[in-house]
Amino acid sequence: MHGLSRLGNGVSPTPSSLSPPSSPRYRHNRNKDTARGDVEGGGDVEGGGGVGSSKGGNFLRGRSELKLQNVVERLGFAVISTVYRRRGVLLLAPLLYISAMFLYMGTSGFDSVVSISNRHGFGNGDDIRRPGSVYRSPQVFEKLWPFMEAENNGSSNLLLNVWTSKSRQSWKPYVHQTISQAGLAEVPKSNGFLIIEANGGLNQQRLSICDAVAVAGLLNATLVIPMFHLNSVWRDSSKFGDIFDEEFFMYALKHHVNIVRELPEDVLERFDNNISTIVNLRVKAWSSATYYLQKVLPKLLELGAVRIAPFSNRLAHAVPASIQGLRCLSNFEALRFSESIRMLAAKLVDRMVKNSLKSGGKYVSVHLRFEEDMVAFSCCIYDGGEEEQHEMDIARERSWRGKFRKRGRVIRPGANRRDGKCPLTPLEVGMMLRGMGFDNNTCIYVAAGKIYKAEKYMAPLKQMFPHLHTKDTLASPEELAPFMGHSSRLAALDYTVCLHSEVFVTTQGGNFPHFLVGHRRYLYEGHARTIKPDKRKLALLFDSPKIRYESFKRQLQDMLRHSDLKGIEIRKPSSSLYTYPMPDCMCKQGEIRNENGNTTGLR
Repeated sequence: MHGLSRLGNGVSPTPSSLSPPSSPRYRHNRNKDTARGDVEGGGDVEGGGGVGSSKGGNFLRGRSELKLQNVVERLGFAVISTVYRRRGVLLLAPLLYISAMFLYMGTSGFDSVVSISNRHGFGNGDDIRRPGSVYRSPQVFEKLWPFMEAENNGSSNLLLNVWTSKSRQSWKPYVHQTISQAGLAEVPKSNGFLIIEANGGLNQQRLSICDAVAVAGLLNATLVIPMFHLNSVWRDSSKFGDIFDEEFFMYALKHHVNIVRELPEDVLERFDNNISTIVNLRVKAWSSATYYLQKVLPKLLELGAVRIAPFSNRLAHAVPASIQGLRCLSNFEALRFSESIRMLAAKLVDRMVKNSLKSGGKYVSVHLRFEEDMVAFSCCIYDGGEEEQHEMDIARERSWRGKFRKRGRVIRPGANRRDGKCPLTPLEVGMMLRGMGFDNNTCIYVAAGKIYKAEKYMAPLKQMFPHLHTKDTLASPEELAPFMGHSSRLAALDYTVCLHSEVFVTTQGGNFPHFLVGHRRYLYEGHARTIKPDKRKLALLFDSPKIRYESFKRQLQDMLRHSDLKGIEIRKPSSSLYTYPMPDCMCKQGEIRNENGNTTGLR
């Protein structure tokens, strides 16, 4: 028995496509360099001791140890040879061999292991010797601040001309046309009910919802308004209608996907009035459309209702154009925030515009990821000494019990910083923006959770940008009261204020900037108007206390130009349309596309 799918009945997938592709993972290259500068006995290389010191005593000691090792090797070989000649004592061979190896390792191997362990600890040895390995931003700021201060209240404001005067071929939304070309005048008869559970924070929930709409359209299933899993990290008990406009969501999609608030009573009775008794299909991450049609659809037709939980990242990036169109429609058009969030967010945007009169009502938004859990997870070292290390150890154990204390785990804070994996401090964000040309009159909105040691780390950012605001400074305690304790609702406020800023600065990655960058491309004719800094280059720049201000500015302005060039990007097959909506959700002015999503000509 075959149900009607959004792809029609003529789909003949190959058997090899039954299994979904494996989940894409980031592969980090491990540093295989082995330093040789340790002193004998596993001491710290800090201070210049070791082989490289070329002291006479060390050299002679190395010669004597080498001879000792050779003697031990010859003795072990002689003993083993004798044992093998006399087969009567063959059973003693393993014991003798192990004893010889212990003797050998005792002269050299254990010391080497200890040395490597110390060298790869938090900030010891070669890990902190390479440029870009150490947090020296405060020293750089101390040197450059007089030059920044001299440029205060300048006559030119970068916000007045950044990205606005440049002519580009613009893009425009192309969502409804993409879906309508699928050839279905109305929603076909439902094949059953699809129930999904969205987990994670605001934008991971958003991802699950939009993919659920796409899967429901693919299977011609009736989608039940998604349930939200109470995450142990986010601890937000909000339901769908608390964050998103449920009524509008159903209205915007009514011609494309059947959606209901809850299962009908007659269907629920078949499952003993308990949703948890409905079969939960364990769908692998990034499953293809073919997998859903051949594995999920038969179960849906047989049972009348199926669950998929968890549902995050359960649909491949590459799906037919009409299904991509459902993703576009749900994310960029149908999924708007609830009325209470929209009303307060609109007030915050209006207040930011009024505070930015010196910049023509334009402001910069910054997604700052310097919360305690983010700093702890990065395993990066800043300038807090032993107190900071103790606090981070507690935070890591609280949120990721034992993960960072596993046997054999190697943590290299210096390598993390060189690789651009350390969260930027508020100080570093401020220095970067000043170097790019944003002066002290620039109005800044900071989207963030609770900043780690905010009083200490936010002070220099406020020093560089006095017109700095957050949702806490723009809204009264009474206005924020209904949102407190609900991280997803608070994140929705930040999302909206950032969405309407002239410039958005992302500092650490994650779902928040990925969705926001794509949404800004959708709103601003294909251009993200986003600063995504090269954090590897920043690590080198902020580790140069002797750098001249002219060189500092030149390098950062080059970085700004690179962000501008990367503003318009076409989605690659392995990328998400939520970040790169072109060409699936948008087309160039004057172009039209056929049902396969290909450009066919000019109007």
